[in-house]
Amino acid sequence: MTKPVPQCFSDYVVYVDESGDHGLKSMDKTYPMFVLAFCIFNKQQYTSVITPKLQEFKFRYFGHDMVVLHEHEIRKPKGPFTILFDPVIRQRFMDDLTTIIADADFKIVATSIRKDEFAKKNGDSDHLYNVAVRSCLKRLYRFVDEHGQTRCITNVIFEQRGKQEDNELELEFRRVCDEENPTGVPLPFSIVLANKQINSCGLQLADLVARPIGRKQLNPEQDNRAYDVLETKFLRNTEGEIGGAGLESYP
Repeated sequence: MTKPVPQCFSDYVVYVDESGDHGLKSMDKTYPMFVLAFCIFNKQQYTSVITPKLQEFKFRYFGHDMVVLHEHEIRKPKGPFTILFDPVIRQRFMDDLTTIIADADFKIVATSIRKDEFAKKNGDSDHLYNVAVRSCLKRLYRFVDEHGQTRCITNVIFEQRGKQEDNELELEFRRVCDEENPTGVPLPFSIVLANKQINSCGLQLADLVARPIGRKQLNPEQDNRAYDVLETKFLRNTEGEIGGAGLESYP
């Protein structure tokens, strides 16, 4: 009996998260942004270096590694992050977390949409999540092509958001990969939908990426320590520019 040939997977895995609401009919005037961030990890680096460092960080501050890092809960702070009400602990915690992110070897492909300006230009009928997914997948393909990975599948991992939203996302993802993309060939990507509470280091790091990008786009002159760290991780074009490569902004 012939054994089935195992599926070929690329050397990379992508974790995705967003910042802001993708709806256009109602907006938070203090943060009229939607950002989708693809964080691209080399699997060997991810398993051997990045994940152990993040687990050690959790053991140091919580005594276990079951805590799921959420940017919103850290910023407030809520839940297990109430320890951050102590300014000394907060400073040390943020310094250590920033160092982990700065040292982590991963790349960012992101789409940033200024919702109020986008609506003025395009109306409020466009589905921003789909706009952002198409934009990020297009540039992710450039990355895997440049790294010789187009003959194998790269898994792109999203958090679940609800049955209807997940179905719409999966439909758009497959539509882009199968036909609606500028390459003229099917894109070698597979979508994985993960529960929000899953303890994935990649999803947690992606969760910490999206909002600083949105804040920088909204208030470019404002000090943004987190973005300063992330800026070094964006994909760049041959001229070394982020725009249109690591970051695509709308409108």
